[in-house]
Amino acid sequence: MQASTTAPLHVVLGAGQIGGRLVELLRARGLRVRQVRRTGGAAGRELVAGDITDLEFARRATEGAAVVYDCMNPAYHRWPQELLPIARGALHGAAHAGARLVALDCLYMYGRPTGPMREDSPNAPCSKKGELRVRLAELRLAADRKGDVPVAIARASDFFGAGLTYSAWNDRFFRRILAGRNGEVFGDPDLPHAYTDVDDVARALATLGASDRAFGQIWHIPTAPAESTRSLARRLARALGRDVDVAGMPRWLVRTMGLFSPMMRELVEMLYQFEVPFEVDDAKFRAAFGWGATSLDDAAARTAAWARAHYGLAPAVVPGRA
Repeated sequence: MQASTTAPLHVVLGAGQIGGRLVELLRARGLRVRQVRRTGGAAGRELVAGDITDLEFARRATEGAAVVYDCMNPAYHRWPQELLPIARGALHGAAHAGARLVALDCLYMYGRPTGPMREDSPNAPCSKKGELRVRLAELRLAADRKGDVPVAIARASDFFGAGLTYSAWNDRFFRRILAGRNGEVFGDPDLPHAYTDVDDVARALATLGASDRAFGQIWHIPTAPAESTRSLARRLARALGRDVDVAGMPRWLVRTMGLFSPMMRELVEMLYQFEVPFEVDDAKFRAAFGWGATSLDDAAARTAAWARAHYGLAPAVVPGRA
């Protein structure tokens, strides 16, 4: 669909696991979209590259925007230096443009849950990254309260879906199960754990950006009812025509891997999420906007279809068809 040159401009900050999906979704709806990324790509009207912590660049990158989507997320080991500065850049740009800001967030600020997490659950971080996420939310909500920028915060659980480099469902996981080996997952694979479909994340951000009533609030993105990671992995394996299982990675192994990988080193303090039931209450979003999460069967089928194309597998055989 061709976007009107006079339609409101939507600016997406970030080109990672969610930013790229959101850009495609907004453009498919015929909206004017500009993507802002740190590096790479041919700069132009629809793609801008630069450092959002440079406030002058942030102003130029978001100029003319009606809605700004903050989908930026640095690597774990860079959070202390970069997480708050990039958020300030997004707020600065949106404020100068007179735009609304939709910010993607996670669930780390709630800490170790004792039941389903709700938008009004208390902040009780049990990790350095959770403490940073509390400060990040306070920064954004303060800007909304002061009238600088209308802000809507969208919180998702761990992602599930296609092409996820930074998740449990990454290239290593797929290559293991496609080779007939058990997949490796964090913590206890038999505890309930809520996973948010990545396409639902993009759809939820777009929904909030189009709604006048979304701002000044926190929203939990529609997320399927929690089931065990083992169960979800088996759904995915069946959709791929494989009969494999998963094994939990113990803390000592993650710590050992952290000796060689900054990312794995930072994961250790987050393993609590896979050592207790991890459930999300998304009733507020569903009541307000009238749609819920993609079913886990549909999410697994879509992810398997991507994996077949990505890894060069034969198409799935549908029973009853030649």
